[in-house]
Amino acid sequence: MTARGRIFGRRTGEGDVPETVQNEVVVMPAAPMPSTPAAPPVARIAETAGVSSVPPAMIAELRSTCLDRLDPAVVAVMPPERLRADMEHLISEIATERRIQLNSREQRALAEELVFDMLGLGPLEPLLENDAISEIMVNGPDKVFIENGGRLVLSGVRFRDVSHLAGVCQRIASAVGRRIDESSPMADARLKDGSRVNIVFPPLALDGPYLSIRKFGKKAIDFARLIEFGALTPPVARLLEIAAKARLNIIISGGTGSGKTTLLNALSRLIDAGERVITVEDAAELQLQQPHVVRLETRPANLEGRGEIAQRDLMRNALRMRPDRIIIGECRGGEAFDMLQAMNTGHDGSMSTVHANTTRDALTRIENMVQMGNMGLPSRAIRTQIVGAVDLIIQVERQRDGGRRITQVTEVCGMEGEIITLNDIFRFEIQGEGADGRLIGRYKVTRVPPASQSRLAYFGLERDWHMALEQASMP
Repeated sequence: MTARGRIFGRRTGEGDVPETVQNEVVVMPAAPMPSTPAAPPVARIAETAGVSSVPPAMIAELRSTCLDRLDPAVVAVMPPERLRADMEHLISEIATERRIQLNSREQRALAEELVFDMLGLGPLEPLLENDAISEIMVNGPDKVFIENGGRLVLSGVRFRDVSHLAGVCQRIASAVGRRIDESSPMADARLKDGSRVNIVFPPLALDGPYLSIRKFGKKAIDFARLIEFGALTPPVARLLEIAAKARLNIIISGGTGSGKTTLLNALSRLIDAGERVITVEDAAELQLQQPHVVRLETRPANLEGRGEIAQRDLMRNALRMRPDRIIIGECRGGEAFDMLQAMNTGHDGSMSTVHANTTRDALTRIENMVQMGNMGLPSRAIRTQIVGAVDLIIQVERQRDGGRRITQVTEVCGMEGEIITLNDIFRFEIQGEGADGRLIGRYKVTRVPPASQSRLAYFGLERDWHMALEQASMP
């Protein structure tokens, strides 16, 4: 049977249409950078439009003819590998009909490009499959940057034109019920594997659509792997495990791309399977492994400007859903007040992330976000709420060698007058730089009785806490 017979539903014999194959996608949090940067990937899609022996117009005509002859109903249920093989045969047939000279390598490259366009994200597919790449940044059709080993490099990947890139952006947004066009030129979305996506469209984007993808790794991230990557040491990991098991309320603070969500996913793996956990996010990216997880996601306004559901609305509803813990993917506005209320009303062990440069700045950010909610509360009342709600703040940072590390673990102790008192349990101090460019440092430990000592004693973890500090203080 010819390739055309396999791809075209109208010419396919009975029983030739394959059964739908559902690929099992393992969704895991994004991995931190490996200890040694990997080499930049080589794009697998050949620049078929630039083949010297074939004019670009002929390649465009060949591509268009192939797409016109496809039956979408048959293509939709075909496994990618079989579709790729059939596309190669179809391209060979059409090239022979049109007397277009393509060698086998060029036919294979064009077939792969067409399959990626039909079933995936076009030329970005090879980058998404490369585990060494943590972020993809598209600044128009001709400039695709990647983050590899903590470094930004320009890849050799290109889109055919602005409309090709726009089509990929719209496909991503529509897959999660979002809209991206000139009337709504900004959107947050996610891929099937949970990777976070941000899209900016013209007229806000001056050089064509801008696309930013923060990838999620395919392997589960736990504290063992974080230690392997150098993000923290075993004593710090042990103390954070104790904090999660003792149901301390934890805030993870850090800059953009510092690894806050990765750490939050690792901490969430320590939650008991018998607890009911509710997550509230702008774009769902948390991947909890517990059996009793309720995931809530915000909704943007429709074309008429109505129907928006903000994080604060979801927080208020989550409190009515009998949660044991509430996890907010990121606090960035008035929902900070509802988060403090939840932490203060029996939902111990709740977690969230905020953008801040230090643990002290994180408290200031939370105070400012509560004031953004127009609560009309005086500063002292807000700070009292914070002290009663937050037990531990973890600061993560992407440092100059490209590595993500925990740089501070701070306990909220109480108030002295108008000031919140903090105790740095761990603080990372840089001592030098290795021959490979990696920073060398150690954690300075403060062995002060914890403010949450009664909570630790209640869960029988007080001795383990002190043992972790003893181990960390050893040279």
